[in-house]
Amino acid sequence: MNLLYKSTRNASLSVTASEAILKGLAEDGGLFVPEFIPQLDISMEELKEKSYQEIAYIVMKQFFTDFTEEELKDCIKSAYDEKFDTEEIAPLVKIGDTYHLELFHGATIAFKDMALSILPHLLTTSAKKNHVTKEIVILTATSGDTGKAAMAGFQDVPGTKIIVFYPKGGVSPVQERQMVTQKGNNTAVVALHGNFDHAQSGVKALFEDRQLQEKLAQSGYQFSSANSINIGRLIPQVVYYVYAYAKLLKHQQITAGEKINVTVPTGNFGNILAAYYAKEMGVPIKKLLCASNENKVLYDFFETGTYDKNREFILTSSPSMDILVSSNLERLIYAISGQDAQMTAKCMDQLKQKGVYEITPEMRERLSDFIGGYATEYETAKMICDTYRATGYVMDPHTAVAAYVCKSYQEKRDDLAKELVVSTASPYKFLKSVMTAIDEKYQTMDEFDLIEELHKKSGTPVPMAVSEIKNAKIRHRRECDVKDMEKTVLDILGIEV
Repeated sequence: MNLLYKSTRNASLSVTASEAILKGLAEDGGLFVPEFIPQLDISMEELKEKSYQEIAYIVMKQFFTDFTEEELKDCIKSAYDEKFDTEEIAPLVKIGDTYHLELFHGATIAFKDMALSILPHLLTTSAKKNHVTKEIVILTATSGDTGKAAMAGFQDVPGTKIIVFYPKGGVSPVQERQMVTQKGNNTAVVALHGNFDHAQSGVKALFEDRQLQEKLAQSGYQFSSANSINIGRLIPQVVYYVYAYAKLLKHQQITAGEKINVTVPTGNFGNILAAYYAKEMGVPIKKLLCASNENKVLYDFFETGTYDKNREFILTSSPSMDILVSSNLERLIYAISGQDAQMTAKCMDQLKQKGVYEITPEMRERLSDFIGGYATEYETAKMICDTYRATGYVMDPHTAVAAYVCKSYQEKRDDLAKELVVSTASPYKFLKSVMTAIDEKYQTMDEFDLIEELHKKSGTPVPMAVSEIKNAKIRHRRECDVKDMEKTVLDILGIEV
């Protein structure tokens, strides 16, 4: 059966999976969602013996129904290969009494690699299927990790260009260095004078600008997205939740059908939405713990039913979560409203006009699977330090936020379910924050001099992604104001303003 995709803001609009991947964003500004969440057609007992690549095919074939078996398997084979430094792609590690799903073993040492290593292949395959002749321009906003992972994935991919906007001063030194040293004749990086929300809303505005679309088309270009607004990025993230449960079963940490809790550090909501989709597919997940840093707009939403972005934007040690407008939450709003596109559009319009919206009591009842939690900067640093002292395991600040929320939940609730913490980035990506949390003496050391110190502390090898950028050539120095984003894009593409 062919699974079609609808816009969250227009029930009458439907497209195929490949069309949704190509477009990235619906023409009405909505996000593409499947008409229904398909069920897994294979038992966990069978899945537990499968490789990551095999599970990826089993999950993705259910969603991307207009891809042939050969096309989808080729995409998966090209994505999950020696770019990852572990054979299992997403290792499970037991730390104390919780299980950490390490999603940072790809080329850019962050969880974004899990989806962005396959998106270029899904996108170019989709372009061929739909007879696209224009060059595809990937336009992306990043809070630190998406940008590098997207550029690494799309570097020199024929028929594509990629332009990344990141908030100047709003990412870690390693994240910034990774981006500005990116190779590839089709890559461009722009430091934006603003925060991530400015970058994200600016990119969405460019997508929704019909005059700009026409100008691009006349020059032989069309936009697509590598952000998690693209369904081709969200669905591959569902895979690792199915995989994690299967592996817990294989290693006899759980019994078949036993429900687990999953804690996800998230700002843009895509990563935890993928866990929700996995639960809807049939993975026995009990509670979804949504872990925020001090930008706790999601925590407040789950506590009150009101989403309010009108607050101070705080720069934290977990910059990939420094977000006040969680774009993927729109897909959940659509789901809990009973797929009411009109209601969803109304909420998103209120968010755009007033910065706040409130869901109905009925919608709130459908959020019972979710629990919000957050960690302060002090609690995050303490979690890194306490875990290191107790176990020798070193985690990055985003993972520490999740670990703290998980621990707090365990202490407060009478819930004996096994706990899975999603570990989203390597500690090598946030050297100063991690090392200072372990010992304040590292505060005065240069960020890149801490590489060897972390290596000694953790006993883990220095990732290639870090060692290769230390002395890499700076290739991208472009900066711009928010009001100049369109002009900057046209300039990069060589189109007259």
